[in-house]
Amino acid sequence: MERLTGLDASFLYFETPTMHMHVCATIIFDPSTVEGGYSYDNVRSVIESRLHLVKPFRRKLASVPLNLHHPVWVEDENFDLDFHLHRIGLPSPGTMEQLGEITGDIASRQLDRSRPLWEMWIVEGLDNGNIALVAKMHHCTIDGVSGANLMVHLFDLDPNETKEPAPEWKPEKSPSDVELVGYGLVSRLRRPLNIFKVVPQTLQSVGSFISARRGREGPGMAAPFTAPRTLFNNAITAHRQVSYTRVPLEDIKKIKRAFGTTVNDVVLAVTSGALRRYLEKYEEIPDKPLIATCPVSVRSDDEKETVGSNQVSAMFTSLASDIEDPVERLRAISASTKGAKEEHNAIGADMLQNWAEFAAPTTFSLAARAYSSLKLAERHPVVHNLVISNVPGPPIPLYFAGARLTALYPLGPIFDGAALNVTVISYMDNVDFGFIACRETVPGLWDLAGFIPEAVAELVKEADSVPA
Repeated sequence: MERLTGLDASFLYFETPTMHMHVCATIIFDPSTVEGGYSYDNVRSVIESRLHLVKPFRRKLASVPLNLHHPVWVEDENFDLDFHLHRIGLPSPGTMEQLGEITGDIASRQLDRSRPLWEMWIVEGLDNGNIALVAKMHHCTIDGVSGANLMVHLFDLDPNETKEPAPEWKPEKSPSDVELVGYGLVSRLRRPLNIFKVVPQTLQSVGSFISARRGREGPGMAAPFTAPRTLFNNAITAHRQVSYTRVPLEDIKKIKRAFGTTVNDVVLAVTSGALRRYLEKYEEIPDKPLIATCPVSVRSDDEKETVGSNQVSAMFTSLASDIEDPVERLRAISASTKGAKEEHNAIGADMLQNWAEFAAPTTFSLAARAYSSLKLAERHPVVHNLVISNVPGPPIPLYFAGARLTALYPLGPIFDGAALNVTVISYMDNVDFGFIACRETVPGLWDLAGFIPEAVAELVKEADSVPA
């Protein structure tokens, strides 16, 4: 039995029928590297043989009676792989647009909380004979870094890697209601002691933040509730749409070197350039800069291999989308993210996690449902425009059941008031962008994906003109 942290549990409490707190990924494989040819049975066998390596795959939620404390993880005594693993086919010609349509439909459905919170869909029939794996896991059990680490257990470095037989599995005995109540009461009794630790830490963090802001001349972290309202800053429905694109990693690095920024700065600038084009097309370009929330991993070096659970904070940053010149926009974003990082460090990486421990299950769930059903996101100033997440991925080729991984498109959750999420990961020589949005709120999502290469080309052209 393992208790969810407050931050993990918050992703459960904030979930509503329209705000789904799961993360997804669309992964493309080339089965021509499979010795003896591709078969679904082999894929299933490989996943079954790795279940013991990925703890979240066989554990489910158990609620503490009377919601005395956050839920706990217990092993599913009736675990059934075939409930979580599915096989479907695309109609010819099996385009990326068709794959995005299927992925959007999969992402539109909530996970069954009575079972382990994950699904995988094997999609056959892609162009060139490729196959896809559409994975879905609840955010309460995984974040961006732990999701990337999970690939270590599912994927191989060699297409012909020997499949080890899985050890015999015997589930742990589930705790009784009496044990859960006792556990919850003990945890609640510790709360007053914990808050005496958190409050002084918070006051110290506020002081550090004020000092950091006063002592710096450049821009700092963007302020929430100051973002301009755009077409994707409204209430959302349960329906999702998905699009993808990819750009060469070397182009991103060339821009980074030419202008002395970071890779993340370039990703934000490229996304900002694409958003400008998109909003201009729909005649929605605001005078004020867009504000993005960027998740920040707070894992220490000895925690980076941990699978499951969220160890993440967030910072607000300006996308400088009101600046027309792409280089000036990149420099403005770089200055903004530098200031935002300094202030985020001053606040402390564990601030969000510490306060999340005090989240009240019933209160938070009711508040989230009321907020969603009343469409309150459309009635107050915009908190932020969208979420942009950038995660470093593997620089070496990976294989799954012998098939070579050729592309990896991550997809994060969307929220009322922020109906668009852009998640980015590097793999081998490319940077893959995954876009997910509310189908009814955000039109033309493939247009936005198509503007990313244009924004990269624009900056590469400027980079080529910089003296070496």
